[in-house]
Amino acid sequence: MKLFHSINDFHTTKKTILTLGTFDGVHIGHKKILERITENTENGKYESLVLTFFPHPRMVLQEKSEIKLLNTISEKTKLLEATGIENLVIHPFNESFSRLTAEEFVHSILVDQFHIQKIIIGHDHRFGRNRTANIENLIAFGIEYGFEVEQISAEEIQDVSVSSTKIRKALTEGNMILANEYLGYDYFLTGEVVQGKQLGRTIGFPTANIQIEEEYKLIPKNGVYVVRALIDEKEVFGMMNIGFNPTVNGQKQTIEVNLFDFDADIYGKKIEVSLLQYLRDEQKFGSIDLLKAQLNQDKQNALAFVSKLQ
Repeated sequence: MKLFHSINDFHTTKKTILTLGTFDGVHIGHKKILERITENTENGKYESLVLTFFPHPRMVLQEKSEIKLLNTISEKTKLLEATGIENLVIHPFNESFSRLTAEEFVHSILVDQFHIQKIIIGHDHRFGRNRTANIENLIAFGIEYGFEVEQISAEEIQDVSVSSTKIRKALTEGNMILANEYLGYDYFLTGEVVQGKQLGRTIGFPTANIQIEEEYKLIPKNGVYVVRALIDEKEVFGMMNIGFNPTVNGQKQTIEVNLFDFDADIYGKKIEVSLLQYLRDEQKFGSIDLLKAQLNQDKQNALAFVSKLQ
């Protein structure tokens, strides 16, 4: 996949079949559209292209927006590449870009820059200044400028329309089963293993502390999870706590992973941790012994869950 960081960087001698949007999560609804794109370009006559944006438009246009995203830019790029898309354009979204009228966007970008043959979009797509243009407007532009418009209906995607908003809600409620069903993969966090207080090691549960650089990345509900970590392309199961460690009076949120049957030094490594199941809420215990007893129970519950996967 070729990656471009601006619309102006993209050049091709072929016509393109494309889609556009924020694609946060690259969930099963998005994949329905992306599959249609790749199907349309299998013969090599046209090139497949995805146009997406960063920052997320809501970060720019809503002054007090605190939106958290399902993917970092690198995670989204990895997920889109896996779909077989040939070209990805991640364009900087700013107020100037947001002021383009629908016709300016279609004429100067879709037609002149991308040489559009066909656009495939979801059932609820809106575009142009203040998002005033809709599918009917896009079809009219297609007739005027000579490109096709294909719309994917909500029914084609799923009986219950999937949205990034619904996935965010499921994650903040700890509903990993629903979130992962909508995503079509297990929600994951990517971060560097950093030095922690090493309290877990003293009670037989050493943890890898994960530091996530991107503040906009959505961290699911505090609590204990069954996880699968990818370390140097090797899968390792474990359990993870997201929270403040109230038993030892923790002051800031941490993400700590206890990996089963694993004892390598991974400080400084970047690892990917997929959240499989929510086990329980974070809680404050009356003593370290009570905490240790609960962690032993958590591990048994996690292992029981993992055994069903194998």
